[in-house]
Amino acid sequence: MKSKIRIKQPRRAGLRRDLGQIMKCLCTGEQLRKVDKMIPSSESLAAKDYSLSGYSSKIGVPEKKPDTRNIEEAELSLRESSSLNYEEARALLGRIEYQKGNIEAALHVFEGIDIAAISPKMKLTLSKRVDRRKRRSHDYAPPPMSIHAVSLLLEAIFLKAKSLQHLQRFREAAQSCTVILDIVESSLPEGLPENFGADCKLQETLIKAVELLPELWKFGDSPHEAILSYRRALLHQWNLDAETTARIQKQFAIFLLYCGGEASPPNLRCQIDSSFVPRNNIEEAILLLMILLRKVSLKRIEWDPSILDHLSFALSMSGDLRALANQIEELLPGVISRKERYNFLALCYYGAGEDLVALNLLRKLLQSNEDPHCVPALLMASRICGGKPNLAEEGIKFAHRALESLDEECSELEGTGNLLLGVARSTHSNSALSDSERVSRQSEALQALERAWKITSMKDPNILYYLCLENAEQRKLEAALYYAKYLLKLEGGSNIKGWLLLARILSAQKRFVDGEIVLNAALDQTGKWDQGELLRTKAKLQIAQGQLKSAIETYSQLLAVLQVQSKSFGSGRRLHKDRSSRSFEQEIWHDLAYLYISLSQYQDAEVCLSKSKAINSYSAIRSHATGKVYFTREKAY
Repeated sequence: MKSKIRIKQPRRAGLRRDLGQIMKCLCTGEQLRKVDKMIPSSESLAAKDYSLSGYSSKIGVPEKKPDTRNIEEAELSLRESSSLNYEEARALLGRIEYQKGNIEAALHVFEGIDIAAISPKMKLTLSKRVDRRKRRSHDYAPPPMSIHAVSLLLEAIFLKAKSLQHLQRFREAAQSCTVILDIVESSLPEGLPENFGADCKLQETLIKAVELLPELWKFGDSPHEAILSYRRALLHQWNLDAETTARIQKQFAIFLLYCGGEASPPNLRCQIDSSFVPRNNIEEAILLLMILLRKVSLKRIEWDPSILDHLSFALSMSGDLRALANQIEELLPGVISRKERYNFLALCYYGAGEDLVALNLLRKLLQSNEDPHCVPALLMASRICGGKPNLAEEGIKFAHRALESLDEECSELEGTGNLLLGVARSTHSNSALSDSERVSRQSEALQALERAWKITSMKDPNILYYLCLENAEQRKLEAALYYAKYLLKLEGGSNIKGWLLLARILSAQKRFVDGEIVLNAALDQTGKWDQGELLRTKAKLQIAQGQLKSAIETYSQLLAVLQVQSKSFGSGRRLHKDRSSRSFEQEIWHDLAYLYISLSQYQDAEVCLSKSKAINSYSAIRSHATGKVYFTREKAY
């Protein structure tokens, strides 16, 4: 057992004077030589601290005065135990060196503390203090250390971790920080009682260690350990305040979203039956961010706009924008402005396929008493209306208002406004009552699209796509073919829509072989999950060429891809904004049924229709195909 420096019980002023003398002796090394004679050790404290006078590393901050709270901790430790032992002396000296900015010197002092030897005493002291609080009795054995000594030593371990962090030894720092949590967690498995350690710095040190540990693992390039540390911080009872807990939850959610790796699902020991357990990073991040939003609604924490930004990203990635809309609707009035709320909700409902709900929200936003000149809202309203024949005229008005509201020169917004104007005019031309009116509206649509193309210096692939599509719909196939080839070159073949458009224009020119060659090239450059529309178009080109057997093989290949896709991602995965993989699969069964009918293979056609019925019981196309099966069969017999 190590000897101790015995000090008589003095008054408070005497304690300060004696402590000052001890610190003076520690700094000069005179008293330590005496202590080293009493303490058998392979290396004396004085020998270890040879570098304190001139071999110290500064961290670039001016020298600070020592924190008097540490001196008071030491005084209380002296008062309770009548002594200041070897480890406590090092803890106090190291703290002062750390405050001065002597990081290497402080670390050298902290490394002299035998943590393995003092850990059992610290654990026993903490557990006995809790037992005494519970029993409220004076009949107990005294703990081996005072609570203030435990607090002093835990802070020394934490400062050792901070020193290692300054020296960029992040893994060692994390291991040192883990020691603090292990000591507290093993001695208090049920968690810290309320106001535990309120009379010393123990709780403050513990909170700092809990918050620092995941950051150290992140800097040490150990994402798995960082995730485990975040979960440990949130699942164990550390007596963290609401703001600290929220800060940890937010940082954990951000790390889960953007760390680039996939964590194993949490193993919750105390979960309620049938409760939700996240299966991947995104689900766990969404859960954390929703908890933070609920805390904001309950006014437990202050509003942080970045919470909603990260939640928007997470729910957009998962494809559940309807859930994001629900979260925004639950926010209390005043958390975000009404304009922001309308914008957020409109985007969510539009992304979820509820266009009319989004349009009604935009109409409220664009009223004269709200924000009638909001360009993003006007453009979005024009986009929604432009694709619907019954709303196309309103879409034209929204596009004109957006162009009129552009105060500054912005070629991108102006080009987008003209693009939406052209799309709305094109849709509006389909409802024309006379040929002359239809031709006039189509001409205006084409002019708007060409104007948008010129404004953006012929570099916007989206505008080029609609310009090509409009020429094709007006049967200007040579111009459409030119723009389609330009689009493919501009995008480098990265967009399936460009390949499909080029193949369909070639098929409109009766160049079916060339169209199939284009589709084969697209299939070679496209991943399996994105080949659905390409394979379907290829099958239709094969049917147009009379290659019915080849078309059946292509459809079979497509159905196999869809089946594997549904098992991997679930049947609800959305291929497009308004169509899921199941509805797309149903369309393929209908195509295949009509193909079998043309081959007089009625039994196979009925099998395809039964597959369609299993997906959706109500379908007008299936009813038509069923009737055609009966009609052609009776006609054949």
